[in-house]
Amino acid sequence: MRDFSLVTSPEELRFGVGPELDAWLLHFLTENSLVHATDPEKNATPEQLRFMIPLGEDQIFAPCSDHMLRLLLNNSLDPGLRAEYCARWRRLVGLTREFLPDRDDRRRVLDLCRHKLRMVLASPIIIPSRLQKRFMTMFMAVSGLSDPYREKRRRANERAWHALKHEGVDRFITECPETLQACRHMDDVRHELDMRELERLFHLATYSDLWLPEAVKDGAKDGAKDGAKDGRPDLDALRAECRADTACIDILRRAFGRDVGRDQKILYLPERSGGLIFDLLLVRALVRQGHRVIMAFKDGFNFHAPVFWDWDHDSVLAGQLREATFIAEPRMSKNDLLRAQRENRFIVISDGTREELNLYRASVTFARAWKESDLVIAKGASNKRRLAMTHHSFTRDVICFWRDPDGSFQMVHRQKPESVRKFNEAGLSALSGSIIASLRRAKSQGKSVMFYSAIVGSIPGQVKTALKVLETFVGYLRDRLDQTFVINPGEHFVEGMDADDLMYMWEQVQRSGLIDVWRFQTVEDIEKSFELMGQKVPNSWTGKDSTFSTGCTKEMRIALEVQKSHPEMQIIGPAPEKFFRRQEYGVGKFFDATIAAQ
Repeated sequence: MRDFSLVTSPEELRFGVGPELDAWLLHFLTENSLVHATDPEKNATPEQLRFMIPLGEDQIFAPCSDHMLRLLLNNSLDPGLRAEYCARWRRLVGLTREFLPDRDDRRRVLDLCRHKLRMVLASPIIIPSRLQKRFMTMFMAVSGLSDPYREKRRRANERAWHALKHEGVDRFITECPETLQACRHMDDVRHELDMRELERLFHLATYSDLWLPEAVKDGAKDGAKDGAKDGRPDLDALRAECRADTACIDILRRAFGRDVGRDQKILYLPERSGGLIFDLLLVRALVRQGHRVIMAFKDGFNFHAPVFWDWDHDSVLAGQLREATFIAEPRMSKNDLLRAQRENRFIVISDGTREELNLYRASVTFARAWKESDLVIAKGASNKRRLAMTHHSFTRDVICFWRDPDGSFQMVHRQKPESVRKFNEAGLSALSGSIIASLRRAKSQGKSVMFYSAIVGSIPGQVKTALKVLETFVGYLRDRLDQTFVINPGEHFVEGMDADDLMYMWEQVQRSGLIDVWRFQTVEDIEKSFELMGQKVPNSWTGKDSTFSTGCTKEMRIALEVQKSHPEMQIIGPAPEKFFRRQEYGVGKFFDATIAAQ
């Protein structure tokens, strides 16, 4: 029997409150298959999660609404939670009846999933969307169908495309606002027109009667009013809705105000096919207004949700995505992602999942796209539950928009905490630029420039010690070497930076061509540092040198490349071939992912 009487709100769910709650939290995470240690190939590391959620060391993230979390905390099966489980079961039953003509196959899938459902009802700990994912995995394994809804999504997109060509839709989007203010400055008028265009497109993108004229028959619960008659959209109702809704335009002015800038990076999360055609209309408007957009599709079948490869089977969608750049790589580096965004204003990626938004299961590329964005726009009730109806804050501003069951349009704007600092590309380039300027000043004074690469984060739990070792030895070098400007990377660390940020910043400095000597830390350097500090070398540092460091390994590769174009640069320290036993960083970590398991 659970007794969490001390826990009065989801905000208090954290490790360290008591052993029973700690056990329940671990049970919750493991039963929902969300622990990185138990499935590192599928689940994000805590560091990757922090790209998207500013979690403290003892906090946990639940990929569901606070309401759902409260239901899961109950001692008994709440009727609301039971209804959620049963809704997922009914969806599976409908799927098997529609796509499994063989009676034995149907029974095999349903009997297997019925066992899972009974276990969940007896001990309700599974998030309903995770239960549905398991149902779908079993269904796909038995049926051999990789995507039974592909044709339904194609037809929804086709209906939306025909609706988009309706002359009334174009008139609704482009007609002049009745309330346009008097022109005092042309920039003000342009900005106001841009905001009014976005307002109309946000409303239009949720008006599902445009692409689901038989929504009730199709079993969808989209929450849109039945405003389309004989395929003709009721645009007068949309006009009246826009005039009455002041919250939407206020949010847009705040998020896209002239003081914010016209070159924001936006991550856009669509909801379902059909509406996707209108989402793309909205994206094109954002791009035309000067923003850069990444749109994240699903990696595989999740009913009506757009899938990354849908364009390959859908001529309408392919035509609407003709200006997009598709990136299938699930583990893009920061450099590669930023380069892609510089070269392309509209990119399509996969979020790495086959389920409703689950940041634990998101791909590295998705996590980095979130981290590099200025704003996340998420459409639909499912995204609303996970991003708006939760106590968790996020590292980027989030706009959620959807329609309620009564058809009313809703939009909320959740701003990131003030404590969260974003190191964008321009900011990191400015930091590297200031360091490069100091190198030029040193060179102009006749000094040699030495860059010192050393262990900082490659020994887990030893960052403070590593920085002290680095500071001590660089001080020793500065005392010994005349007319030499020694760069200590530890002196330029800014709180909040992760390995992605640091490597991006330092690579610009390292490729500047201003380094005369690139020195890599040796065993003797470390021993000398501890001697200068009056300490014995700790066991965890014995025998270590820069070849143990993932960062130094990447820097050695850079050093060898730089030396090809600047052959006068000296590289001193361990032999280069000794470095290349190290792998890549664990995402968001300062050390090789394999070291944590050693």
